[in-house]
Amino acid sequence: MYRTLTAIIQSDEDASVASCPELDITSQGETEETARENLREALELFFECAPAEELERRMANRVVVASVAVAVG
Repeated sequence: MYRTLTAIIQSDEDASVASCPELDITSQGETEETARENLREALELFFECAPAEELERRMANRVVVASVAVAVG
């Protein structure tokens, strides 16, 4: 079974951080691709090990990804 989740990746010159807001799980890596792969592994481990109650609690969160326009300057 597969589930599609959100990955938000932020990078600077030193590293990249990948977060999954649905489950509040974060990982990192030297590149965006490494951070995304490390997040995938962390998510798979979570699904493998987490108690059913914890999975239900985290999956009940509603996550909305949206753009916000703001005035600058």
